[in-house]
Amino acid sequence: MTKRQPHALVLGVAQDGGHPQPGCDHGCCERPGVDHHLTTCVAVVDEGQGWLLDAGPDLRAHLARLSSTGIELAGILLTHGHIGHYTGLMFLGREAMNTEALPVWAAPRLAEFLASNGPWEQLITAGNIELRILEPGVPVSLTHRVSAEAFEVPHRDEYSETVGFLISGPGRSLIYVPDTDSWDEWDPAVEVLIERADIALLDATFFDRAELPGRDISTIAHPLVVESLARFGELNEYDRAKIRFTHLNHSNPLLDPESEEFVRVARAGMAVAKEGEIFEL
Repeated sequence: MTKRQPHALVLGVAQDGGHPQPGCDHGCCERPGVDHHLTTCVAVVDEGQGWLLDAGPDLRAHLARLSSTGIELAGILLTHGHIGHYTGLMFLGREAMNTEALPVWAAPRLAEFLASNGPWEQLITAGNIELRILEPGVPVSLTHRVSAEAFEVPHRDEYSETVGFLISGPGRSLIYVPDTDSWDEWDPAVEVLIERADIALLDATFFDRAELPGRDISTIAHPLVVESLARFGELNEYDRAKIRFTHLNHSNPLLDPESEEFVRVARAGMAVAKEGEIFEL
């Protein structure tokens, strides 16, 4: 694996609570033989090193999968301050990995949040992480042939701003947008980024409004997959094939490859991201 072309490795595809999700006793989590899915995470790999896009509560399992391929953790780039995307930083401290000056990139508000609140600020003062500021639109060189560029994403920003990433390699590029409120709020339109990239890992938290009966889904805004299928169905066949849906809530039927909804996505010319999937860069 270490001799591969630069690539992105999908380490997890589930929403912040994972799948099965704690406290869920419905069929989506309790049916016999249900597959387990880790929280959303992608590793960008080159020269035997890996940089994680997000560090959620399943970080231990993500790192185990990464190390099983012979890849060493070289840094972490964070999208925003919701639990599925940064709380895995806790494993970097003295109680666990005790890393030494591991680079962690965060946009300004998130960096300020981490530096001003425990236990995260201890990671900085103890020297476990080296906090670096992400400036949207300014590429970060990971190696001489791979870079990561943050861009602003409209989302619920209680503790931080939200960014997505454009990862560029010597041959191909990938965008990573695990969370957004709505595609309608984007300027420029998300289709511009899809056309610019070769692979697009996009927010697919909920399939439709019927998914969480008894709960007002508008209070946890995400673009519904049914809306994304209709919108991106207007793209040409080549651009539709770039789309991989990720960040799936435990209730999302797309977690079941035998479901009608999974087949519906495939028939639309798009796909659902799979753990272990590799995209050459």
